[in-house]
Amino acid sequence: MTGSAPLTAERTRHGLLCLRLDRPHRRNAVDEATVTALLDALEKDPSAAVLLGSTDPTIFCAGADLGISDTERARCSDLLYETYTRLTTRPGLTIAVVEGPAVGGGAQLAAAADLRVAGPGCRFRWVGPGHGLAVGAWVLPSLVGRGLALELTLGGRWVDAPEALRIGLVNAVHAEPWAAAEELAATVTAADADAVARVKSVTARGGLLDRLTAERNGNREGWSGSIPR
Repeated sequence: MTGSAPLTAERTRHGLLCLRLDRPHRRNAVDEATVTALLDALEKDPSAAVLLGSTDPTIFCAGADLGISDTERARCSDLLYETYTRLTTRPGLTIAVVEGPAVGGGAQLAAAADLRVAGPGCRFRWVGPGHGLAVGAWVLPSLVGRGLALELTLGGRWVDAPEALRIGLVNAVHAEPWAAAEELAATVTAADADAVARVKSVTARGGLLDRLTAERNGNREGWSGSIPR
C-alpha cells in the first residue's frame, strides 16, 4: 500500500520508543512525508530513549526518494539535516538498529544516532560528490577519523558489517539486533536522565554541529543551483 503511514511508532515493555521506517515498496526511501513524520515523532517526546530502524529487515533506508521532484528532494534534504540536528542534540538517547543497507541520507540517519547496533546484513554507503553534494562529511570524522571519512564520502564504496564494527562505525553486530539494542539502551539509560543529556551535549561539541551546519548550508546552495527557476 502506497498510502499507508511512512513511520510506525510503538513502546516496548521497557518503555523505549521504537520508530520504524515503513515504506518497503520504496526501500524506505525518504520523501517529505517520511522525514516530517520522523521529526514530529522525535519532537513529541525529546527525552525518550528511541530505537530507530525499519519494519523491513532487508533494508534500513535507501536515502532520498528518486521518484519525487527535485524541488521536494531539496526540501527533504534540508529537513533531513534538521533531523540529524535533532538526533544529535535531543536529551534522550537514540540507537539506530541497522539490519540492511543504509545509503546516502539513510546512512546519515544511522550515523546521526548516538549509537548503532547492526545486523549481519547491514551495509553502509555514502554518496553525494557525484551529485555535487557533501553527504556524511560532518559526522564521519568523529566516528572513524578524517582520513577514512574522506575515503568513504568521496569514494562511495560499501562498508559491510564486519568492517563497520572494526572501524567503530557501529557499536555492535548481533544476529538479533533489536533485542541487543534494547539491552544496550537499558544499560546506558540506567544512568540519571540528566546525566545522559549532559554527556550527549559534551560529545556534540568540538565542531560536530558546526560541520553539520556547514554541510547543510552547502547542500542548500547545491540544490538551489540545480532547480530551474
